[in-house]
Amino acid sequence: MSAVTDQSPTESTEPLPDLPWPLLLAVAALADSPLTQIAERLRYATLPYLGSSALVIFTEDCTGRPQKKAGEETIISRVSIAELDMLRTSLSDEAPWFGDAELAGQLRPVLALKHASSQAILVLTDPRPTVSGHDAGLDLVKYLWRIAARRIQEKVADAPPSYLLESRAASAERIRVTAELTDLHSTTLETLLAALRSSSLTDAAARTTVTDLAAKALVGLRTLSDRTNDLVKEPVATAFERLRDDLRPLTRFSGIEVEFIEPPLNGRDLPGEVAHAARAIVRGLLLAMMEQPEVSRVRTQWDCDGENLLINVRDDGRGELAPDAPSIVRLDRRVQALTGHLQLDVMPGWGADVFVTLPLDAPARLDGDAAGWNLAPRELEVLQYLAAGQRNRTIASTLGISENTVKFHVRNLFKKLDVGSRTEAIALAHSHGLR
Repeated sequence: MSAVTDQSPTESTEPLPDLPWPLLLAVAALADSPLTQIAERLRYATLPYLGSSALVIFTEDCTGRPQKKAGEETIISRVSIAELDMLRTSLSDEAPWFGDAELAGQLRPVLALKHASSQAILVLTDPRPTVSGHDAGLDLVKYLWRIAARRIQEKVADAPPSYLLESRAASAERIRVTAELTDLHSTTLETLLAALRSSSLTDAAARTTVTDLAAKALVGLRTLSDRTNDLVKEPVATAFERLRDDLRPLTRFSGIEVEFIEPPLNGRDLPGEVAHAARAIVRGLLLAMMEQPEVSRVRTQWDCDGENLLINVRDDGRGELAPDAPSIVRLDRRVQALTGHLQLDVMPGWGADVFVTLPLDAPARLDGDAAGWNLAPRELEVLQYLAAGQRNRTIASTLGISENTVKFHVRNLFKKLDVGSRTEAIALAHSHGLR
């Protein structure tokens, strides 16, 4: 029998190698970054290896905040979605691209990187190596970008109700502002064209030149409006096709047959956050079903009734999928964040059938008469869930607070609304437009 010698770590004669602690700390901060700070933290992490005047992230995963920016204010305040989208379409793969691109209203040198799975891009303006060995610095930037892009995907997938509601509000506001700008500039340009075509103007050459410029500006403005709307609306058939593409690698190697029942081609367009959430919900359900024994086939179907996206996912297993399983609870929270509903029907020996309803319109706001209630933001959230028929336990789980805290907010609501029961509170909320 050989002898075993115990040696504590402090007795080791091997010296601890020097570790790149600034880089490791930057990676840790980036991996733990909230969405609102991810651009600043990514720029802080990249600057020691590749300098830049500004850093811009463009991602359609975040429908309310497709741009995330840090750096010189003169650049980040003027960069547009149209410029970023044009740059992205010129990138064929994840290979770094160096060149001159139109950004923030002028041509400037940039480094652009694409993230394959999300199609997000990272843009660094005026890139310059700050360490010896340009390739080494670039490799570190690519590594940090992959962490940030993946972090964005994870944060959006786990987004709380407040973020999703804010995303919807931002999306709606962007559509409204774009529509107003389109109407304003369209009228201006159409008036300009009419004036330039007037017979009272004799300088034919000037009239022709300016007419061509104005016509191009009008087309460009319309194109920008359409592109902005595309970011916050997605045809239901296109959203379903993206789901099929996302699941193709999984279904190819799992050994489980996945049947896709396509939605009607003329279904109502989906808001961006609904389309993104729907794909994530189906992916989560598919993975949960595949973890069960004896599942050989899963069917997923989408439909649209004009007000809701209707999702059905069914397996042919033994019917062992539990409603309190962590994966199902997590998906249910995401559904509730969009004021939707998830129903799980388990048939022992025959499989599980899941029905999900996602409203296509944001929840109605309280009318002006309700302003006198002086509700705190959290109290308004609780009232919204009460009006939707949710119980205290469900509200607590959705908002990430204790059931006692929910009861505390409900008591405060009763006082502020001057009601004596949940039924009265719900009826009053409904009468003021909250459902």
